[in-house]
Order: sequence, then C-alpha cells, then structure tokens
Amino acid sequence: MNQFIGYQAGTSWIHQLSGASKFLFFLLTSIAAMLTYDTRLLLAIALLSLLALALARISWASIRWVIYFASFFAAMNLLMVYLFAPEYGVDIYGTRHLLWAGIGPYSVTQEQLFYLANLFLKYVATLPLALVFLLTTHPSQFAASLNQIGVPYRIAYAVSLTLRYIPDVQEDFVIIRKSQQARGLDLSAQQPLLARIRGNALILFPLILTSLERIETISCAMELRRFGKEKRRTWYWSQPWTWQDYLLLGLALLTLILAFYLMWAQGSRFYNPWQA
Repeated sequence: MNQFIGYQAGTSWIHQLSGASKFLFFLLTSIAAMLTYDTRLLLAIALLSLLALALARISWASIRWVIYFASFFAAMNLLMVYLFAPEYGVDIYGTRHLLWAGIGPYSVTQEQLFYLANLFLKYVATLPLALVFLLTTHPSQFAASLNQIGVPYRIAYAVSLTLRYIPDVQEDFVIIRKSQQARGLDLSAQQPLLARIRGNALILFPLILTSLERIETISCAMELRRFGKEKRRTWYWSQPWTWQDYLLLGLALLTLILAFYLMWAQGSRFYNPWQA
C-alpha cells in the first residue's frame, strides 16, 4: 500500500538535512509566495520547488493522487475566480487588453489571464515544497530539531505524533474500505462518481471511532510514562546543523526579504508588465 503522505526513507541530499531547516525553509518560502504576486519571484520559487522535488527522488506513484487532488481544486479555484470576478485582473493592473469579447461580462483579457497565471504559480511554488518536507523528514528527527530551535518539547512531540499518525489514518481507511467491499459495498471505478463518494463517506464514521480509540491508547501510554514531567528531555534523533542547513535557511530568508523589497519598490504586491 502506498502511503502517499508519510516519511519515505532515502539517501538524497535533502534527506540528510535537518528537519528544522527544511521546515523553516518551507515556512518562510511559502510566506513569501503567499505575500507576493510578482510573477518573476513566483516563477523562481516554483522552479526551485520543482527542483527540490526532483532532487528528493520521490516516486511519482507515491504522490500522484495528491497532485491530482490538488490540481483539481486549483483548477476549481481558478474557475471560480473567473466566474465571480472576470474583470478582477483589469481592476488590479489598470489596463484592458481584450483577447475575446465573450458573452456578457465574461470576456477574456490579458490582465485576467495574467492574474490567474499568478494564482496557479502560487500552487506550483508551495505544493512541491510541502511534499518534499513531509516525505523526507522523519517525525522523530523533526521533533528533535524543533526542540533545538526553542520549541517546547511537548509541542514538538505533538507535531511528531501528528506526522506519524497521517499514514496510519490512511492505512485504517484502506483496511475499512476493503472490509466494506468484502461485505458487498462496491466502491470500484465501475460505480457512478456520486455512489463512490457516498460509499467512501460511510467509511468516515468507523474511521473516526478507530482514531479516537488510538488517541486514547497513546494518551494513556504517555501518562503512564510520566511524559511532560520534566522541563527538558533528550532526543535519540537529535541532529546538529551543518553548513548546508544554514545555507538553506539563508536562501529562505533571502527569498522572504526579496518579496518584501519587491513590494516596497513597486508600491504594490502585484508586478505589472503593462506599467510604463
């Protein structure tokens, strides 16, 4: 079974980095991508994200459904933006270059397409980074790294448990789904889409019960071991930072500073190629 959101062991350069440096890079770079609408910076971040995904050597089979799912919602988001605000790009950039007259208010302009392209670049800039971080960072090593940079170990351990729990939820979902199919519930591709959606929705209730039971078991086990009694703790997975981690952090800070500088220099979050 493919655990499409969970740690995958590897020997790539990205796997060897500290979990904290990868998290800070993902966080700061994502903030920069969310803040700016400068196409040049977004394109650079998107290319960097795709390069990181390639360097991590993550198999396509393990992430394809995440990509399909995110692409579907990205397409729906772009469509909704156009349907509810077909002239929003014109309002932002202050010019109007008509490409197709359309029907009623639904014309196609260069400005609207440019704005939608920037929205699409935001997805490309952030989604690969999130996948690289989740699939190349061991939860225990990440928790130790968070504690190293000052995060309380109780919070760091909670994050570690969350990352560990995501693949387990998927495994439980697949087990329950196979059990339902063995009892006659057809969830194959031969069924209509709505029927499959209703069938998968029926799995959520037993999945929630299984999750609550597991949470209770983990909580009791931690209480029996007096977790959280001391103010500090040691970590088996503790990893010192190397020059590569500091380089990654510097690149993230540079990206964020560049985003703020471009907004200050242009007087706006938007890069306007039609501005004289």
